[in-house]
Amino acid sequence: MNNTINNTAFNFPKQKSAYKGKVREVYNINDEILVMVASDRLSAFDYVMPKQIPFKGQILNQIASKMMEATKDIVPNWIIAIPDPNVAIGYLCTPFKVEMVIRGYLSGHAAREYKLGKRIICGVAMPDGMKENDKFPIPIITPATKAEDGDHDEDISKEDIIAGEIMSKEDYEVLEKYTKALFQRGTEIAAERNLILVDTKYEFGKTKDGNIVLIDEIHTPDSSRYFYAKGYEERQQKGAAQKQLSKEFVRQWLILNGFQGLEGQIIPEMTDEKVNEISDRYIELYENITGETFVKSDVSDILNRIEQNVLSFLDK
Repeated sequence: MNNTINNTAFNFPKQKSAYKGKVREVYNINDEILVMVASDRLSAFDYVMPKQIPFKGQILNQIASKMMEATKDIVPNWIIAIPDPNVAIGYLCTPFKVEMVIRGYLSGHAAREYKLGKRIICGVAMPDGMKENDKFPIPIITPATKAEDGDHDEDISKEDIIAGEIMSKEDYEVLEKYTKALFQRGTEIAAERNLILVDTKYEFGKTKDGNIVLIDEIHTPDSSRYFYAKGYEERQQKGAAQKQLSKEFVRQWLILNGFQGLEGQIIPEMTDEKVNEISDRYIELYENITGETFVKSDVSDILNRIEQNVLSFLDK
């Protein structure tokens, strides 16, 4: 199959190293810039699924680049150029080893913890008497350590981050301020499209000159959860499931089929029909959150297309 991206093995001029994440593959060019390729791999519960999702990488890359552009007045970001639908090129940064997760609603991981009776997550108290998908009085920040070896990310409190010297108090407070401002902007953008930004995560790094910048992705279905605003209140009052646009529908399908990333569990078979359904859901989110029609890129020889577009940029 050459119409989806699973693995890449490029060797660009002045390439120093290559790193493969769950979804993205990153090439270090001369210790100065990074070429980040968004693959079509799908991860859930920190496991990569056996099959790729057509156009998923393009969708993630294009949403992220649009949202970076829409928030660059709040926080500088790492991006220099988008030379290909699946590629972002930006400045080499040293990432903070913490993901800044922010939640406006009791959903996903927080809801699962809440159902277990927990009322404190990452050192932050959650009010009693909440139902799944209720709105928090104010958004809460629930950081997670960023796993480097494929293991599960772990919840961590602000206090433990600082006490463990994972980052300084000063840097954490900058990230906290940026996270709140970015979430507010994301909420406003979503509202313009009749969506609710439920929760999301942001990643930050430092450039060589010590500036903190936004890196990786932002407000994509892999990093965020969205509800449709229309009918939200009615569904909450009835105790009905929310209509949502996010990767949570993949997680729920996996849970229903006996997989939650726990030891001994087997990833269920993903039929071609399910793969296409997931692809359609990603396209639906793209069109809803951007307000634009999704234009499928030419995938007849996708790896060669990417290589030529990146080489053309590097030649400049």
